[in-house]
Amino acid sequence: MAVPDNLLRPTTQRVIWSGTLLALLFLFSILVTTVPEGRDDLLGPALPTSEIDEIDTGDTAWMNTSTALVLLMTPGLSFFYGGMVRRTSLISTLLQSFVIMGLVLVLWVILGFSLAFGESWNGVRIIGNPSQYYFFRDVGALPNPDLAPTIPFTTYAMFQATFAMITPALFTGAVAERVNFNALMLFVGIWHFLVYCPLAHMEWFPTGLIRNFGHKDFAGGTVVHMSSGYTALMLAHLTGKRSAGASHHTPAHVPYVMLGTALLWFGWFGFNGGSAVASGYLASQALVTTNVATATALLAWILWDYIQGRKVSAIGACGGAVVGLVAITPACGYVTVGGSMIIGIVGAIVSNIALHWFKNLSKVDDTLDVWACHGLGGTTGMLMTSLFATDRVYADDLNGLFYGSATLFWHTLVVMLCVIPFCLIMTYLIYHVVNVILPFRVSAADEEEGLDSSLHGEVVGGFNFDPAEKPHGDSMDDSRRDG
Repeated sequence: MAVPDNLLRPTTQRVIWSGTLLALLFLFSILVTTVPEGRDDLLGPALPTSEIDEIDTGDTAWMNTSTALVLLMTPGLSFFYGGMVRRTSLISTLLQSFVIMGLVLVLWVILGFSLAFGESWNGVRIIGNPSQYYFFRDVGALPNPDLAPTIPFTTYAMFQATFAMITPALFTGAVAERVNFNALMLFVGIWHFLVYCPLAHMEWFPTGLIRNFGHKDFAGGTVVHMSSGYTALMLAHLTGKRSAGASHHTPAHVPYVMLGTALLWFGWFGFNGGSAVASGYLASQALVTTNVATATALLAWILWDYIQGRKVSAIGACGGAVVGLVAITPACGYVTVGGSMIIGIVGAIVSNIALHWFKNLSKVDDTLDVWACHGLGGTTGMLMTSLFATDRVYADDLNGLFYGSATLFWHTLVVMLCVIPFCLIMTYLIYHVVNVILPFRVSAADEEEGLDSSLHGEVVGGFNFDPAEKPHGDSMDDSRRDG
């Protein structure tokens, strides 16, 4: 009897590896319940009323909402990416983001949150104490005076988990259409512990190295966008270019790109506004600057395209909006509305120029332009923060170069010169470790067939599409069939 396309004959190696991982997942589930002594004492109705009264219900409602908004961003990202790849790898591209959500959340509960937000380990302000919050030990209903003074610590932990989820999902777009799914998930797991958690601790923990140095990153320009963007650049270089002609294809479904952009824009209100960790003025200011910068960047992108003789396109407009969201992220709680407009314009033009230059001159095949959007967009946003931050918005004696102080500017340059090589080097090392265990790139035959069918045994709409893509001139016919 023939084996269906979506089934594989069980081999000894496959049974051992899958069975081991399933057993570990079950074991961790038991340990999360039994190992952390006293954790349940922080969850029940027996908690002291005086301590429960410290919880602000308005802040808690806003942070729970923000957590849901940021969670939605990762599926939104999957549609944004999925709409731009070939139809034969659309499902694979969507699936990568969805599985990363599950993988990273489990790793976050087991150890990631402790590494990112535990007390600095042995006084070294680079990584958190792995034993403080392992298995969510002591993560309960009471507020944490240092991290979340007015909301349950559980809410704060889950809010930060959504950031940890979307960050590795961002760099998957750089190697779309040619990456081995299993190897990518292994890479994400190691990268989460060795790159994301240290950066989150150094930037966002009160005694973190970068934070105490005087650097300012309100919602993730360094931790999320620069880390994923420069990881994407190195991964694309190491993985190699797609097969000949694959870079000139008809996007699978442009409406998916627009849907994904809408979900990202919507979710980004939680991403930036929730980073105030309260529902007051600062959250509102972040919402305003985020919205204004995004709208400005969208317009700047399509106007720059038009100046360059290119048609105004849906993908271009969506790309401009996302770059605006990226660039304003580190600055949203520190700048005025006027500053956010400048950041949107500069971020869009810089990323637009870099994107087309990179495609024309570089031998690196960044499939979905992750570096130009997130790496360079995040870097531009960080630099612009050091120019336009002002204590008129954030009352912390915080002024950028435009307001007469060069301190933040120089601190930002130093941090950038450290973070970029850190991400590149760690990505290089993790890639080679993973590549020894599992081949990071699929075979030429699997790539030609498309990852949906070759790796996952599924095809869009149940139709067996010919992997040979039509030129752009046939896109009208393609859109009719896709609809």
